[in-house]
Amino acid sequence: MTIGKIIDGKAFAEGLRAEVARGVAGFLASQGRTPGLAVVLVGDDAASAVYVRNKGKMTVAVGMESLEFRRPSATTQEELIELVEELNGDPAVDGILVQLPLPDHIDDKAVIATIDPAKDVDGFHVVNAGRLAVGEQALVPCTPLGCLMLLKDELGDLSGLEAVVVGRSNIVGKPMAQLLLNENCTVTLAHSRTRDLASVVHRADIVVAAVGRPEMVKGEWIKPGATVIDVGINRVPAAEEGKTRLVGDVATAEAASHVRAITPVPGGVGPMTIAVLLRNTLVAACARAGIAAPQGL
Repeated sequence: MTIGKIIDGKAFAEGLRAEVARGVAGFLASQGRTPGLAVVLVGDDAASAVYVRNKGKMTVAVGMESLEFRRPSATTQEELIELVEELNGDPAVDGILVQLPLPDHIDDKAVIATIDPAKDVDGFHVVNAGRLAVGEQALVPCTPLGCLMLLKDELGDLSGLEAVVVGRSNIVGKPMAQLLLNENCTVTLAHSRTRDLASVVHRADIVVAAVGRPEMVKGEWIKPGATVIDVGINRVPAAEEGKTRLVGDVATAEAASHVRAITPVPGGVGPMTIAVLLRNTLVAACARAGIAAPQGL
């Protein structure tokens, strides 16, 4: 039995961070300053706190300035918007990221809409979403852009391939479909209510699963030779009582025997997200400085 290639997202992300670090050094040499990434965390969500801490470490590791703004969960929407507006006007800040989810009393759409699109390194602002939709230069959401990088590294030219994206979120599914369309793929955006989802997935050369349901996409759904990008990160009970394990949205053990390549969970798409965030920050800094971003980014 032939086992498909396991796509090493961790190694690719490491290489991308090295490219960003070289770009940051060049930016410092030409501009006399380092790019700055401001991350805003509201509340005490433990997972978000760990994620923000990791972002800060990696930001510093590539030579950028890491600016963290932690606010209590009682922070009002008006106070948060005021902070974002201050960061919009701060010349030392090239990228702004407001960590989601926000407390229930804060409208995340209103906060995201306040971010300067030129500093929107998460790519969530409607201006960047619109630019992506019409094929213009945009800051693109980190996870789908990371998925595209992995696909192009594995497959090269994607033109003419049939792609199915399972999941229609604004964060992953929709921008992923648009990125693939821009690469001249034939794209189907499917979701949990798609009729006969199995047959839709089975015709795809590329499957991107981003629906947030553990092992929803079965191995038998995927045609032999397809390339699978599994965006899901789901915690499920482990064999040992009281323990949990991470699984994706794809039943990897079932699919691995006949796919061309597949991303593992963990170690596939996950490491790409922060690496692309750093890439986006450097790209934003170069655009603000009126210089070209390094080739290859």
